[in-house]
Amino acid sequence: MVIIGIVGFQGDVSEHSDILQRLSREEGMEISVRLIRKKEDLEGIDGLIIPGGESTTIYKLLKQYSIYDLIKERIERGLPVMGTCAGVILLSRDTGDERVEGMGALDVRINRNAYGRQINSFIDEVEIKGLGRFKAVFIRAPVIESVENAEVLSEHEGNAIMVRSGNILGMTFHPELTQDIRIHKLFTDIIGGGGYSSTGT
Repeated sequence: MVIIGIVGFQGDVSEHSDILQRLSREEGMEISVRLIRKKEDLEGIDGLIIPGGESTTIYKLLKQYSIYDLIKERIERGLPVMGTCAGVILLSRDTGDERVEGMGALDVRINRNAYGRQINSFIDEVEIKGLGRFKAVFIRAPVIESVENAEVLSEHEGNAIMVRSGNILGMTFHPELTQDIRIHKLFTDIIGGGGYSSTGT
């Protein structure tokens, strides 16, 4: 059984849960989804998803409920984490927003809301290393302006949109808003191969 937590305060929480449950059915995997809303919820998880939403709101609530620093500690111990849109902002070294402190899990610099307002949202096919063509949904998406110690898995119009650093996966688009399970499957593969133990051993 793989236990995957989803930061559950705001954003595309149910969409990530739905696609993980679909992945579980279609791939015959035992996946349990747990919403993370308090410190105790982090105990025993094998991986964590920080969903898209409003990065300032998610950040404030992570701080308010004393979860932010615990996630950073578990990342340092090797916890696999996937961040989508707002999630990649929180995982970054430089969020591009003085209101949001980045966890530094991804050595990238972000330009928040670089694609404009919600009306400027769009869908485009992109090429993802190891996965092939993928229909990417961009909603008030940030831009990854620079990448240091991370692997770029996909680009759009010259900007990195999906990066990986060890057990950390981040993207500026929303794979949970498609019917395509491949990115979530990649994340479960990272969990399975990462050797992370939630007990810290």
